Amino acid sequence: MRHHTSPNLYLPLSELKEVPNFYPPLIESIEWKDVYSNSLPPSRLDVGCGKGRLLLDTAEAYPEINILGIEVRKGAVDWLKAVISGESIPNCGILWYSVVNGIGFITSDSIEEIYYLFPDPWPKKKHHKRRAFNNPVLLEFIRVLKPGGRLFLATDVEEVHEYHLEMLKDLKSLTAKLIESDDEWGLPITNKETFCRKMNIPFYRIIATKE
Repeated sequence: MRHHTSPNLYLPLSELKEVPNFYPPLIESIEWKDVYSNSLPPSRLDVGCGKGRLLLDTAEAYPEINILGIEVRKGAVDWLKAVISGESIPNCGILWYSVVNGIGFITSDSIEEIYYLFPDPWPKKKHHKRRAFNNPVLLEFIRVLKPGGRLFLATDVEEVHEYHLEMLKDLKSLTAKLIESDDEWGLPITNKETFCRKMNIPFYRIIATKE
């Protein structure tokens, strides 16, 4: 399964002159009864969940909450759907979708935690527009978070870490904190974090809390 994918998937549909046939469909609304056995909406989001290690581990560790993964790579989504169905994980959902089109199907002030971990860095300046973590997406994250809700950010690219801090610094509605302690971070380990630890690659973590 490829880690990187077409740059078109990181651009809003409205900005594309031609829409590739592998572009995720737009989602305006969701019947949560079709996703979760308890018919309730999610309270946690894993944006760019990849192969879903954190998504699945969180669902298993907290069976009382619903968690939703969002991923642009259809192969990863199809694989996760098979795992969720095969293992009968009732509180875990996965969507093939690009968050740059907004997450209007998520109710305001409804999410306790959002995970945005180890995104594609797009290090070249001319490619920064492909970063999904942009101002419109960040404002959507703020909208859906409950007061006291938390946004988790992680990357192994220092320049991306600085970019995250720059995006957050002038937002009065979010208070950002650098995280050094695994205990304070408190999340299951991701596939990428496992690789970084194995290869002694430094990585950077932030928790931003909604006021």
